[in-house]
Amino acid sequence: MASVKVVVIYPRPADENVFEKEYRDVHMPMVEAKLKGMTRFVATKVLNSPQGKVAAYRLAEVHFSSLDDLTKCIESESGKQVVEHATKMSTGGPPLMLVCEEESFVYW
Repeated sequence: MASVKVVVIYPRPADENVFEKEYRDVHMPMVEAKLKGMTRFVATKVLNSPQGKVAAYRLAEVHFSSLDDLTKCIESESGKQVVEHATKMSTGGPPLMLVCEEESFVYW
């Protein structure tokens, strides 16, 4: 079954320690409090790449049950505040924000 999500790709920040503190202490609590309808959140930190140095530093995946729920959340006042804060704290340049459909496959 396909699901929908917003993927945010943050470029490497000017100061990683400052970014991490803001991300952990301010942004994550804001995400939890303000993104109504969110069903899952995945925070990923890029360690390295077989392609060498890449611009991506962090990825965030915000999952929703439907595209309608995602749209309502992002267009709400609280959703706009979260997007504004994500942009403000991204000191390496603006984050890339993508609305995606996801299909998951599990192999074992």
